[in-house]
Amino acid sequence: MLATQSQDQLAELKKKIEPMQQQIVNHRVYAAIRRLEDLNVFMRYHVYAVWDFMSLLKTLQHRLTCTSVPWFPVGNPNTRYLINEIVVGEESDIDADGLRKSHFELYLEAMNKCNADTLGIETFLASLKANQSLEAAYRASSAPKPVRDFVDFTFSVIASQKNHVLAAVFTFGREDLIPAMFLSMVNDIHKDFPDNVSLFKYYLERHIEVDGGHHGQLALEMTATLCGNNPVYWEEAERATIQCLNRRIDLWDEVYDAICR
Repeated sequence: MLATQSQDQLAELKKKIEPMQQQIVNHRVYAAIRRLEDLNVFMRYHVYAVWDFMSLLKTLQHRLTCTSVPWFPVGNPNTRYLINEIVVGEESDIDADGLRKSHFELYLEAMNKCNADTLGIETFLASLKANQSLEAAYRASSAPKPVRDFVDFTFSVIASQKNHVLAAVFTFGREDLIPAMFLSMVNDIHKDFPDNVSLFKYYLERHIEVDGGHHGQLALEMTATLCGNNPVYWEEAERATIQCLNRRIDLWDEVYDAICR
């Protein structure tokens, strides 16, 4: 059970960022997605956010639990439980056939099924694995600037080594911002292209079910626990969350422009 002060701080933060979240949820990019080709453009950009979300998640697990040998108990047991449960769902969920996959792997499969171009993200990851350099990976994959800015911000949060900031960005700035109108539009496209869009439709439905429900509540508890009663932590969490939401808006602006070109 969260302390009353933490609950109040959490409610205040949610109230402050609500206008920006609504700006994302009501972004014009969703209304622009009317054809399979439009959805493919969206996926080509969005996949980078799906990938770096996993990097943020694994950083939290590394910092909030013991992931090395010899093992020692690390941090708050409740926080360990929260992050480990989220990792299980994100890194080893089930696909439409009941097979275990990460949400990122599921997204890539959905892109292939939609005939969306995966060369950019695959080149990016191959370069990053070989060189351990984001800049080299951006160049190799010709990643658009808003994608670079989005990923760079995520990795600046990771580099901060501030657990409360990591948790806040993870909780408020990321993948729980999929609006109902987007799912409705995907359903409409699915009617015309059921074979192509079925996996992406499953991804969205599964994502909303897992991340928008149980995982969302776990993430809120984790953020409130890590910020505690420290006003500086809450201020830093708010500032980072606003920056993350701005990066998302910039990314959606770029996707909209790419669709409408």
